[in-house]
Amino acid sequence: MIKYFNYIFLTAFILAVTGCIKDKYDPLQSHYPPEVDQIITTRCTQSGCHNEKSKDGAAGLDLSTWDKMFNGTSTGAAVVPYSSRFSPLLYFVNTDSTDGLVGTPTMPLNATPLTTSQYHLLRNWIASGAPDNKGNIMFSDNPDRKKIYISNQGCDNVAIFDVGRKVIMRYIDVGTIPGASPPENPHSLKITPDNKYMIAIFSGDNDGYMQVFDTQTDLLVKNIYMGLGGWNTFAISSDSRYAYAADYNNGILVFVDLVAGTTINTFNTNTRLHGVALNSTDDTLYVGQNSSSGLFKFPINDISNFDNFDLNAVQPAPGNLQPHEILFSPDWSKYFITCEGQGANQVRVYNAYNDQLITVINSGIKPVEMSISEKWNLLFVTCMEDNYFPFTTGSVRVIDLGTLTETNVIEVGWQPHGLVVDDEEDLVYVANRNNAGPLPHHAAACDGQNGYLVAIDMKTMKLNSTIKAELSVDPYAITIKK
Repeated sequence: MIKYFNYIFLTAFILAVTGCIKDKYDPLQSHYPPEVDQIITTRCTQSGCHNEKSKDGAAGLDLSTWDKMFNGTSTGAAVVPYSSRFSPLLYFVNTDSTDGLVGTPTMPLNATPLTTSQYHLLRNWIASGAPDNKGNIMFSDNPDRKKIYISNQGCDNVAIFDVGRKVIMRYIDVGTIPGASPPENPHSLKITPDNKYMIAIFSGDNDGYMQVFDTQTDLLVKNIYMGLGGWNTFAISSDSRYAYAADYNNGILVFVDLVAGTTINTFNTNTRLHGVALNSTDDTLYVGQNSSSGLFKFPINDISNFDNFDLNAVQPAPGNLQPHEILFSPDWSKYFITCEGQGANQVRVYNAYNDQLITVINSGIKPVEMSISEKWNLLFVTCMEDNYFPFTTGSVRVIDLGTLTETNVIEVGWQPHGLVVDDEEDLVYVANRNNAGPLPHHAAACDGQNGYLVAIDMKTMKLNSTIKAELSVDPYAITIKK
């Protein structure tokens, strides 16, 4: 249970102290570079804790070989190539807070700490990619690997989760202002339909760019300037050519040519926007009016002649609904709208052919993001401030697409926001912001406290106990490259 996760961390520590077992170890088979091998062999694995036999009593971390090190710990990755700031192994061998984060207890446990030069050697090795003794970098062997991207608003970075090993494999810096204060806030991420690019937009009003990254190399391809604004949601055309982004602060809708890398049109709606979706033929754009209960409906071919309609005009509804996200069903016959307005807390379902209301599904408090399982015919909805569970803030609501009724409420963590379905693995990955939840296992590398990634097993409708990846600060959006 999530409410016990501080207890789990404490238990893992106690086991690490009391459960170590000596293990025969052959340094010639470790595949670490010689200078790294000398430290790990003499100070980590031979101490009896971080080896194959006793890893379960040492937070699950096996350092006996270079390859096994990348399986991580019970709370996620221990080493992230090229990211010394986000590699927890370094925290626990550092004793100087002016030289990086310091974790407790200091490792090696109950022994002389590493010297400063040894710590620096490990840190520099990780910063250079943590290569093996032949120069190989983990996760660089297959550019087409399946992976998940999670934006971390508080640190202006994106965590990349390897679906195969179930650990964070990379962190990439995003934004155009290094060390921006306040952060630029990577708010929304999407993979283009052709699977070639990951696109990020930013809600911080100090950033006006859309950034495009290559999904094979995870390198920045281009910055597209849209103008300063609180860019929060966007849609991509089915041919991966165009993007349509909404500005929460100023009510601007921008049309972007992703190939040319230019803005081709803008429209000022004079109202707060949140939620963007394209219909099946890519000729109509739906945009949520977050300051009211309405939608804009734009004919893409002629934005000067758009149809502005209000959900209240379709069917009267009390209060301020505040649309957050719009999502079409797999057969394009319906669209769903999460309504986060105070007192609203509902998912509204509309007929895509005539925009008539089909039904209203009451949800938990502040429903935000949605993802659909075509395999299981289910809609998953994060309710970020839900109080359904007594010791947790937030839930995931499960809606049957056949009956349009709620079938399950799942406890996933604190303040869940982004989520994405992986039908091949029967999993739903959920990013928990954890801004006001229990203290995480590790200190944050920037202001705030770390969030975490969990996964729902769709076969059991419970959390998969083997998947838990601590993230950076304020994880928000999530998307999957298949």
